[in-house]
Amino acid sequence: MLVVPLLAACQRGAVPMATVAPPTVSIAAETPAATFSPRVQQLLAQMTLEEKIGQMTQLNISAINHTGAGGDVTLDSAKATALVRDFHIGSFINGEAVPATQWLRYSAALQRIALRESRLHIPMIYGIDHMHGASYVSGTAIFPHNINIGASFNPELARQTARATILESADLGHHWVFAPVLDLGVNTYWPRFYETYGEDPLVAATLGSAFVREMQTNTEIAPYKVAACGKHFLGYSDPRNGWDRTNALIPDQRLQEFFRPSFQAAIDSGLKSIMINSGEINGEPVHASRAILTDLLRRQMGFKGVAVTDWEDIIRLVRIQKVAANEKEATWMAIDAGVDMAMTPYTTTFCRYVKELVQEGRLTQARIDLSAGRVLQMKDEIGLFENAMPRADRLSRVGDPALRAQAVAAARESVVLLKNEKNMLPLAPARVKRLLVVGPSADSRANLCGGWTLAWQGRPEDAYPKDVPTVLEALRREYPQAKVEMLPYRDAKGNLLLASIARAARQADAVVLALGERPYTEGLGNTSDLTLPDDQQQLARTAQASGKPTILLMIGGRPGIIRSVAEGTPAIIWAGLPGYGGGTALAEIISGKTNPSGKLPFTYPQFAGHITNYHHDNNENSLDLSDFGAGFEQRGAKYKSSMLTEFGEGLSYTTYAYSGLALSDSVLTGPAAKLRATVRVANTGARAGQEAVLWFLTDEVGRVARPVRLLKHFEKQPFAPGQSRELTFEIDPLRDLSYPDGQGRPQLENGWYTLRVGSQLMRFRYAGGPVASATPAPDNTTGAVRPTAGPATAATAR
Repeated sequence: MLVVPLLAACQRGAVPMATVAPPTVSIAAETPAATFSPRVQQLLAQMTLEEKIGQMTQLNISAINHTGAGGDVTLDSAKATALVRDFHIGSFINGEAVPATQWLRYSAALQRIALRESRLHIPMIYGIDHMHGASYVSGTAIFPHNINIGASFNPELARQTARATILESADLGHHWVFAPVLDLGVNTYWPRFYETYGEDPLVAATLGSAFVREMQTNTEIAPYKVAACGKHFLGYSDPRNGWDRTNALIPDQRLQEFFRPSFQAAIDSGLKSIMINSGEINGEPVHASRAILTDLLRRQMGFKGVAVTDWEDIIRLVRIQKVAANEKEATWMAIDAGVDMAMTPYTTTFCRYVKELVQEGRLTQARIDLSAGRVLQMKDEIGLFENAMPRADRLSRVGDPALRAQAVAAARESVVLLKNEKNMLPLAPARVKRLLVVGPSADSRANLCGGWTLAWQGRPEDAYPKDVPTVLEALRREYPQAKVEMLPYRDAKGNLLLASIARAARQADAVVLALGERPYTEGLGNTSDLTLPDDQQQLARTAQASGKPTILLMIGGRPGIIRSVAEGTPAIIWAGLPGYGGGTALAEIISGKTNPSGKLPFTYPQFAGHITNYHHDNNENSLDLSDFGAGFEQRGAKYKSSMLTEFGEGLSYTTYAYSGLALSDSVLTGPAAKLRATVRVANTGARAGQEAVLWFLTDEVGRVARPVRLLKHFEKQPFAPGQSRELTFEIDPLRDLSYPDGQGRPQLENGWYTLRVGSQLMRFRYAGGPVASATPAPDNTTGAVRPTAGPATAATAR
């Protein structure tokens, strides 16, 4: 047995078998439900058991490079040859940003080995975390992270991100991209919050499906195709304590209504693979949940593609979650639940355990055929058998200035102006002779980009391209006639230099406070406090005390609590993680060259420790003091709301007026009826701008407590000064008025609804009677052998 080391800490042998007997099993083989192409059926008929298991195995780059380090994109041919020859490994992953030519050499050599050493000449598929552009290739366009794309409310920018990603990487052998993240950004503590499109399921579904369609149907990369991977199925983003890979407590009804839609939309758009939630839901690890990975994902949602584990998550069932006595039992649990491919990613023990489980009769050959077949089908659908080798004749696409320009344009649309007292902004260059820029993000490229840029946790500052302007550099370009200076706010010993900051602030016309966080992702980004760090608070107060106007830039992957300094700052800009175009976008918005159009895709919390999403129900954010009798009216919460700024808010340098909301009828008489809503939106200011028009519905009474409002439609349109447009939203009762129960069955109830758009609102009634929906019939799509006694649930199987 070959064990592939990465680091000494990752090397481990097999855990001894538990002394308890395995579950009683039936050895009758089950027929796979999937229908594969003739090529895949022929391969499965010819392949040995070991070859099929190899297709279900994915190893990290450290197993096949010279140093054993994850960022070493050089191939050790002897290691790769042994793994493909002896274990038939069908997929490899990972790397860091290196030049395109280096990726080309590496991918070509690895694919040649895979084709040569594979008895049936099956190509390997390479998986990579290109999260916001081709982020693991040097010199590419780095777009804003998803949270910023969500703030744009523009699906076209999600499409452009996917297009740039594959134009700059598909020719290099990167045919399986681990994006988009389809999780819902409802917990602002979660360190991967910025990887989501925000807290709204419709925004996540619309932008995520736009990304998937472009990535998987783009013809500019022909003859290649690329498989997208939706992450992380399901409920990963709402851990109870806010930390990564921990337990979420989510009722089935909430899973269906809020967390399912983004994945469902991507699946309906042809999504070829999903990556599984590393944590737990209601105490059950998702990697071992047949209810989630088979009953929900396969039976209810109709997913036919590849379900791949996240990093080392079968072993995590033993080491961390402790639901399996050893790795062999964990392997059985995961495959039984519905896993197709194991990102092991360091060892080949998975291959041995799966083979033993088949030999013992606990997994059927049909079950292995199903998962191996899904992997082969994905390879076949993207044309990998015909076009396995990378190509070098289109490398001019890497670093294409047009793609870089699109990344800058996306950044411009993704920045949100949260506060602008007395129209302090824009700060026209003619008004400024001296501008002070201070803070940890003032001259940082890394902070603008966040994690998953060049490397997993980002890289040191000097590794970023020098032609990417920082906030400081961009402001100097934008204010060429002014003195734009930056002062350090700490000395070499780490002491704050507040006195020098105070002097410089008094001499400046305005102060730009570029605050925020260093790059992070996953567990290294865990935090227990979102409060703006004390040194940054002191820096902000020092600048405010100068009496000069201050502009607060919040740069980072999650909203820092800024209540203590927000009141003293006339202008606040949420920048998020805008990528390589972030410095330019922020400088142009400050100067007025760009009119901001972003709106928050999440609810900005006011207090540390209290998170309330915009789609809360009435019970979640209310206190009726009259319930307690006389004398209590002055007690209770000092603040009426836990939100600093609401979802969907964002200011502009022009003004928009909403008027004339009208409905085609006041009553909907059945589920097939449609209601046409129209509203007129006008740019009443003197500047051109873009306005994201958001339509919300409120179900006034529901059997399940309904959200106070829920986004049902949105579109973004450009408006010239004085221009008006009539915009339309057609209300479909089954799509827009129903909600699912815990089994996903739509509930459509008679009653009143309120429609809101801008400042307009109107009520209407649904009187078409309840909609009944039969429970979908269960199936057996995992092919794992089930116990003969007791109900066939994940719990009793163990």
